[in-house]
Parts: sequence; structure tokens; C-alpha cells
Amino acid sequence: MKVHIEIDCTPEEARTFMGLPDVGKVNDVYVDAVTKAMKGVGNIEKLQEYASQVAPMGQVGLKLFQNFVEGAAAASRSGEAGKGSKEG
Repeated sequence: MKVHIEIDCTPEEARTFMGLPDVGKVNDVYVDAVTKAMKGVGNIEKLQEYASQVAPMGQVGLKLFQNFVEGAAAASRSGEAGKGSKEG
């Protein structure tokens, strides 16, 4: 049996409901700092170097995120393939 629940709320409402802190101000500061730093970047190599330095956990964080995205895409593909072969 599957049960699907759809909740329509804003990100702020979701954070409050789940008890997560509001990180809006921290995010604004982070985005502002990255934007200022990126103004001096002239080529892709410098951009990659800078991104690896400022990203949380550096290269390890970027690799973990890449693996997460690739795993989610693979799971999505295998889930869609499984739906077609199952009979109700």
C-alpha cells in the first residue's frame, strides 16, 4: 500500500514545522561574499579553484554532492523502469 501526502507550504513554514533554524541571513552573507569574489574571475580554471576553496568541505563536499546527484538520478531511472514492469 502506498500513501501519498502533499503539503503546500512556503520554505519558511516547512523550516518552522520541522524545527530547523532560519538561515536566510547567513545565506545572504554567503551569497554576497561569493558574488563579490566572482567579479574578479576571468576564466573557468579560476572559477573551479575558487569554488573548491569556498565550498563546504572543499573538494570532498563537491564530490559527495556529485555522488548524491548521480545516485538520485540512477534511482529515479530504475524506479521509472520498475513501474512499467509491475502489474497491479
